[in-house]
Amino acid sequence: MDLCFTGLFSGAGGLDLGFEMAGFKHSYSSDIDTWSVRTLRDNRPNWDTTEADVRELAPSELPDSDVLLAGFPCQGFSLGGNRQESDERNFLFKEVVRLAKAKRPKFVIIENVLNLRTMKEPESGKPFVDVISAHFESLGYNIKHNIFRVSGFGVPQTRRRFIFIASLDSFPKMFHWPVPEPDTPASAYLADIAANPFIAIPNHSPEWGFKSRVHEETGEPFDPSEAPVPCRFSRTGSDGHPIRTLDAPFPAVDTATVWGWAQGNVTAERKSKDRINGAFVRNKDTDLKLWRISASKLRSFTDREYARLQTFPDSWVFHGGNKRHIHRQIGNAVPVQFAFRIARFLKAVHFAQVSGREMKSFSRGRASQIELEL
Repeated sequence: MDLCFTGLFSGAGGLDLGFEMAGFKHSYSSDIDTWSVRTLRDNRPNWDTTEADVRELAPSELPDSDVLLAGFPCQGFSLGGNRQESDERNFLFKEVVRLAKAKRPKFVIIENVLNLRTMKEPESGKPFVDVISAHFESLGYNIKHNIFRVSGFGVPQTRRRFIFIASLDSFPKMFHWPVPEPDTPASAYLADIAANPFIAIPNHSPEWGFKSRVHEETGEPFDPSEAPVPCRFSRTGSDGHPIRTLDAPFPAVDTATVWGWAQGNVTAERKSKDRINGAFVRNKDTDLKLWRISASKLRSFTDREYARLQTFPDSWVFHGGNKRHIHRQIGNAVPVQFAFRIARFLKAVHFAQVSGREMKSFSRGRASQIELEL
């Protein structure tokens, strides 16, 4: 009962890798971004990977496969992006429908942000999820969708993601979504680096001395046995305290927020900004106080630390012409462990469909963490 998959909008490979880990056979991956494609080809040279605009892909270029993965861009829907109903990227789902109509995979999996449920498609005035559902229903697919807080699915983040499943066969009796596990703390992926930041792993070159106009690295003496603490350097107007703990999941890792470490005499307090003579004043009329971090030493997260929070294995090497290229690949990726659990769940759905049995319950116990040396 081996199933194979095709990946569209594969990016750095989070969704595709999770499905491979769950035992699905890779058929094809594509993305429009040159650096993402290089990352995919370097890590999986045996994969058939194409750099292409999905709008220009002909059905004949895609192999027949059981599952079509389509994590199309979320920036037009996301609160972290421009959130415009008319953003052309919001309509790339039509390319997924076009290719699904031609290839007829057993399943289509769409991963995106929550706002797909609430943002209205301009022409119809209906939520995008309803419009997408109607397109697939017209092709004879059955539809299920749900929201997941990924910290309950092996990922040390509280980010929430939307999963949409279109199935050619009816969903099995007693269909149910997987039950969340206990939250995954950030320590599961960062504790060893906190203890020894200079571990020799790819995409990891930690450098103390974070350059900032607002946060201060004091150089004051401190006890070197004092553990560094994770902190958020950007979005200083947020109500959330910038100093975080490794004992709980982080907020969502994205392409914009800058995270790092502070060590020694660490403090964080709200301070008023000079909105008359200060630089980079966006709103002179507000009196909002901004978070300011002070510590003996400061440094930003390395690419590997961000990648670990997205649960990529340490062997998965990222390529880019600059740090921004890599940060964007990591921040836009589907967390690998979440993708793995969705893939494993899809296998259970398919088994129940072909066997005619009811779906069995998933255990509430924590599944094994991905081996970082995979």
